[in-house]
Amino acid sequence: MKPVVAIVMVVLSLFVLEAARSDVLITRGIIGDTPVTTYAQPDADGPTVVIAHGFAGSQQMMQGYALPLARAGYQVYAFDFLGHGRHSVPMSGDVNALDGTTRLLMDQTIGVLDTLPPSGEPVALLGHSMATDILVRVARGRGDSGPLVLISAFSQEITRTFPRDLLLVTGSWEPGLRNFALEAVQMLAPDAAEGQTIAVDDLRRRAVVGPLTEHVSILHSRAGRAAAVDWLDRFYDRQSDLRILPTGTAILGLLIGIVLLFKPIAARLPTQVVAVPVLTKPQMALLLLPPAVITPFIAVPLTPEFLPVLVADYLGLHLLIYGALQLALLWVFGVRLGAFNWPAAVLTLLWCALFGVLLDRYAANFWPTADRVWIIAALTLGTVPYMLADTILTAHARIWKRLLIRVTFLASLGLAVWLDFSGLFFLIMIAPVLVLFYLVFGTLGRWVAAKTGPAAPGLALGLVLAWALGVSFPLFVGT
Repeated sequence: MKPVVAIVMVVLSLFVLEAARSDVLITRGIIGDTPVTTYAQPDADGPTVVIAHGFAGSQQMMQGYALPLARAGYQVYAFDFLGHGRHSVPMSGDVNALDGTTRLLMDQTIGVLDTLPPSGEPVALLGHSMATDILVRVARGRGDSGPLVLISAFSQEITRTFPRDLLLVTGSWEPGLRNFALEAVQMLAPDAAEGQTIAVDDLRRRAVVGPLTEHVSILHSRAGRAAAVDWLDRFYDRQSDLRILPTGTAILGLLIGIVLLFKPIAARLPTQVVAVPVLTKPQMALLLLPPAVITPFIAVPLTPEFLPVLVADYLGLHLLIYGALQLALLWVFGVRLGAFNWPAAVLTLLWCALFGVLLDRYAANFWPTADRVWIIAALTLGTVPYMLADTILTAHARIWKRLLIRVTFLASLGLAVWLDFSGLFFLIMIAPVLVLFYLVFGTLGRWVAAKTGPAAPGLALGLVLAWALGVSFPLFVGT
């Protein structure tokens, strides 16, 4: 693809994303120790909407809903849960007990609600995933709660009579949560269908499905966001003349464009002659299967617990053992990293930083709080060996072989979860982060490695992977 096409993709995507923010004042502040961002038009006097994100999310991830609601005249407040995003206070308590972590997050939400300026009308609550249960429980205990908009919801607190005004939004690729949403509506009318508004006495419910979306992309579903604005407008007797912009498509286009723009830049790096590793099928089998199987059986019994981030200790150890085994085998097979190219490393890091700036502005938190820096540094002990080995193996590999290499590592993590499901369940959540990392940063690194060898991009990507993992998972201090 020619650079001009990538430039057009970036420009058009930025136009859409900035248009979504037009006429909206975005103000960041602190309530207690909770980071809160306000989205509102300059003279907005509409009802208050409080927005909460899901597990391993951040307030930035909820912009898809916050911005159109603000453009519709609502006063929108989005906040970071304990240990998430830029909140520096860790989550704590028992994650499996209602009087543990759930109660702490409920108390935090109540603290935010109690501090907001009164608008004279019931407060609307909108949440995604983990937050849906928190918001339902908070709303049950308050007299000032208005309509609820729950995205990818699950909560045993939803009954036939509560919440009284409820919109449920799920992705078409979330079968379990989609069924739950429909069942919540069918509590009022057993024959209710998706997309149908059910009103019984003073109760009102509807289940909406976002086409071609799953647990994350549902946050930018145009159908879901339009339904949310319409649902609140009907409750508050308002009328919004609003176009829901395709921000999800724009984010995807922006990221693809940024990646494609890097290829001609990487091509200008001085070519460094590096021997391309030639590995036989038995050697490849030894490089993939033994590390994938051996690593969990070594790492799971050790399960270190010194990092205040859920499963980060284990993941760092898994990466270290896996990468070290592969590097050792590569050495035995006569494969070397080659010379280190500093310009290549700096260029890779700078382009990844550009990616991070854009991601943080439009999609998800990417910048760590000060107390996460040492966590990122600790994770590099595992991410650097892993990415050095991965870069050697994938730099000149065909797509099917790259896919096999990455799937084998994900399968190794799956084996670890199987060995200790209760302790390592949250590793499942890391899979989307790794897939995105492979698609974006892995592609950048492969282009650099093809020109200068694997040493520089392998180190750079190891640092970036530690960064990505260090900011993705919540801070947590167990009891």
